[in-house]
Amino acid sequence: MTKILIIRFSSIGDIVLTTPVIRCVHRQMNAEVHVLTKQAFTPILAENPYVNKVHSLEVNLSDVIQELQREKFDLVIDLHKNLRSRQVRRALDCPGVTFDKLNLQKWLLTVFKVDRLPRKHLVDRYFEAIARFGVKNDGAGLDYFISTSDQVDPTQWVNGPYLVLVLGAAHTTKQIPIGKLIAIVEENEQPVLLVGGPGEKAIGDQVVLSAKSKKQVFNLAGQLSLGGSADVIRQAAAVITPDTGMMHIAAAFHRPIVSVWGNTVPEFGMYPYFPIGKSREKTIQVEGLACRPCSKIGYDQCPKGHFQCMEQQSAKLIVHAVLELSDINNK
Repeated sequence: MTKILIIRFSSIGDIVLTTPVIRCVHRQMNAEVHVLTKQAFTPILAENPYVNKVHSLEVNLSDVIQELQREKFDLVIDLHKNLRSRQVRRALDCPGVTFDKLNLQKWLLTVFKVDRLPRKHLVDRYFEAIARFGVKNDGAGLDYFISTSDQVDPTQWVNGPYLVLVLGAAHTTKQIPIGKLIAIVEENEQPVLLVGGPGEKAIGDQVVLSAKSKKQVFNLAGQLSLGGSADVIRQAAAVITPDTGMMHIAAAFHRPIVSVWGNTVPEFGMYPYFPIGKSREKTIQVEGLACRPCSKIGYDQCPKGHFQCMEQQSAKLIVHAVLELSDINNK
């Protein structure tokens, strides 16, 4: 059996986007698949049946390199492509392959608004990089596997269909502003579960306090593990989310998704990735802003000071998109 190491250090969504490669490499190459990621993100892959072993990077890269050298890999697939992943590739005595991050094209779009990006999802670019090994995309989409201990019963908060509203994102300029979150809740008539990490708990509390329909709004931010939040998303009638890891988790469960875009754009190739023929997604973004996209990742605050890419979003349009995508009113 071929032994293969796949590298993706971070973050939540980026790791979820590697799962089609993990699955297809395991199945089509009859491979023993190991994954190297940061310690904080190992739970994302802990239950994945296509991963034989997860190696975690904590602080010292040399320690994990020694561990990896003992494994005697036949191939390294680098899906992170930075200085540290290059160090790992060079330290292991085996062939390695990586992919084109399109940094020049992204720079042209963010700085000069010149669009030279291919209309191709990041997942499909991953598969182009490993095509030489005969691995093909099976079209089955993303994977996310939840442990029994992380499973959640939503009836402790709601009876019947509910929406999930994702509070956070890695950068402020990706997040839906609190005033807009409140407006979305007010516009919506269905029960809403708010999900996020401990850092979003205060935001969720404020949304609950400010919403007139607060009896239908429950703040779960900081209360659940990542797997627990994923299970809440898995059972949702629809998900409203910014460009963040929870968006990709929702796509892994084939949930109807209304994605709300701020400083980033879908053209970067990281929009929700569904199985072939099963896409249920509506992209909501403010068109015609000369400053957008301002970054391929994000900022702690709007560089222009106005944050129009989010502040001009229509809560009514967002909620209407949910009703168009899902069958929530018929459940």
